[in-house]
Amino acid sequence: MSRLDRCLSVRDFEREARRIMPRCVEGYVCGGTEDGASLAESVRALGDVGFRPRGLRVVDQRNSKVELYGQTYAMPVGFAPTGFSAIVMHECDLALAQAAQHAEIPFIISGASSVPLERLQQATGKRCWYQAYLPGNTERIGRLLGRLRQAEIPVLVVTIDTCVGANRENLQRLAFTVPFKMSASVVLDGLRHPRWSLNVFMRTLLGSGVPRFSNLYEEIGPPITQDPPNGFRGERDKLSWEHIRWIRENWPGKLVLKGVMHPDDARQACAAGADGVIVSNHGGRQLDGCISPLQALPEIVAAVPPGFPVMVDGGFRRGSDVLKAVALGARMVFTGRPQLFGAAVGGQAGIRKVAAIFRSEISTDLALLGCSSLADVTPDLIAPIRPASPA
Repeated sequence: MSRLDRCLSVRDFEREARRIMPRCVEGYVCGGTEDGASLAESVRALGDVGFRPRGLRVVDQRNSKVELYGQTYAMPVGFAPTGFSAIVMHECDLALAQAAQHAEIPFIISGASSVPLERLQQATGKRCWYQAYLPGNTERIGRLLGRLRQAEIPVLVVTIDTCVGANRENLQRLAFTVPFKMSASVVLDGLRHPRWSLNVFMRTLLGSGVPRFSNLYEEIGPPITQDPPNGFRGERDKLSWEHIRWIRENWPGKLVLKGVMHPDDARQACAAGADGVIVSNHGGRQLDGCISPLQALPEIVAAVPPGFPVMVDGGFRRGSDVLKAVALGARMVFTGRPQLFGAAVGGQAGIRKVAAIFRSEISTDLALLGCSSLADVTPDLIAPIRPASPA
């Protein structure tokens, strides 16, 4: 039985991927910041919510489709932006985009990705969203918007939780840096993982050379072994609501803010003209000690007008996890690590299987909840498993 055949769940993919990836790559993909509290909380919070299913419902015709921004998607799951995915698989960005298209789900290009966004758009019928790490500089933002307009990007996702680099102690211990440096420990780590060295490292170098910062700014940048112009995080600490309003005036497509964790920010996003928000703690990779996105979700849904798209990411590994978020008001759930685990284990076939697992689990769990569609997944179907701690 192949590695791919052995993987029946996202957790199975994670276990297999951890065996394949060098420690520095595993640390980058799987790790969080500081004590890993935000990372752990995202997963724990999902376990604190349980279902109250309804019985004797006719559920033989189930439909998990969702309408969003003029598109119909097969399920309320999309692929979140994942930067530096080239260290997991050769041209991983392209495989992710194509697998998402095959699964009929949204895919968000990361600003820290290496396959040029124009190529990704061409390969997917111009349906990719794009996530930006923006400087607080309208001139530089404007140049990037010009590139996105030319590529016919339909949805711009602005990340708002990366004003400075986080304290990623685990990566420092593993000698993993951005820009990427080939330290002695990284080389030795790669030699201990020959499958990764041959299928990812050598194939990438021989096939397309050192991956580049292809989508960070208005033009393709330098290799990931060098600092891009203005630095990787140049002027991000100056980004403000004033810039969001400027973007709204100058961007004709849909505008989504990612990294919203406070209801006041959701209200401001609406006031600034955003078309949606993604509730996210950046996969536990920015501020440590955050509440989970699932915990933040109900207040944010309550803070915005009815019908305003609220999406979420962070810790989702099962179809049941997705339906918990839907019950709390999420229109779409984005995953990040699961598809990277799929890529590490089985390439594009692995990514497709991860998407298929989510779709199958969602269909099964809809039936077991007594639901025929996502519209039937309402707040009364969930309840806290553990009582809230006293104040």
